[in-house]
Amino acid sequence: MYTIAALYHFTRFEDPAGIKPALLELCQTQDVTGSLLLAKEGINGTIAGPRAGIDAVLAHIKALPGCSDLEWKEATSDHPPFGKMKVRLKKEIVTMGQPDVDPKARVGHYVEPEEWNELIRSEDVVVIDTRNDYEVAIGTFEGAVDPKTDSFGEFPAWWEENKDRFHNKRVAMFCTGGIRCEKSTNYLLGQGVDDVYHLKGGILRYLEEMPAENSTWEGECFVFDNRVSVGHGLKEGPHSLCHGCRRPILPEDMKRPEYEAGVSCHLCAADTTEADKARFRERQKQIRLARERGETTYAGNPL
Repeated sequence: MYTIAALYHFTRFEDPAGIKPALLELCQTQDVTGSLLLAKEGINGTIAGPRAGIDAVLAHIKALPGCSDLEWKEATSDHPPFGKMKVRLKKEIVTMGQPDVDPKARVGHYVEPEEWNELIRSEDVVVIDTRNDYEVAIGTFEGAVDPKTDSFGEFPAWWEENKDRFHNKRVAMFCTGGIRCEKSTNYLLGQGVDDVYHLKGGILRYLEEMPAENSTWEGECFVFDNRVSVGHGLKEGPHSLCHGCRRPILPEDMKRPEYEAGVSCHLCAADTTEADKARFRERQKQIRLARERGETTYAGNPL
């Protein structure tokens, strides 16, 4: 059984590059895999491994400057969610491209999962999903506005174009684990929006704590590991990943004529060239050969 820990923490790292070697070495010696991002603004990522290994890595991160109050969300998986461990240095731990945004300065009002339903059902509240369009496509909260953005960096431009729609409204925002809302609520406060709220712990905490019969969540929640999607109780969902476009698809989508394993699905078949598809087929061939050799990973990803 693999323990999965999703985490982020905004703090001030003066030397992220100096933190990387010991963190990476510890993950490797503890058989922990996944991805962690380090930047001057903090740390973000998801890791998986044996219980003892996850505990060791989390203890190490909590000992980093400003991280003693680190919070994280856990789940389990019967199969390895990641193939190898990556610790990367970035300008931002979640890219928004707004240099004046500082979640350490202030963010919107945190709303606990048990208080979220009442808030978003209020007539003077607009609910905004800050995730990417392919995430929203498989699940969101009832009545939520979908900005239809390809990446989080597009959110400020979308807000500028649409802000007049939400005049005199309180704004409630949510994302997978909370990190994008830390930045987006700070951004809206900087734009003069006074009443801004966000779901504490994000969708994952809501799904973990809120009984399905009382839920306002519809569908599944996309996650950035091999589970692909989760539902209430963080139970693994039915989705798989199209390895042509990296978007989630359902079992019935694999029966459509556009689907070719490792190459395309109905969402991307028309968007890739024949040269792209030939390259994807060669990759799929190499994956098949790796499996036949008894290997468990290919290009760092679990088979």
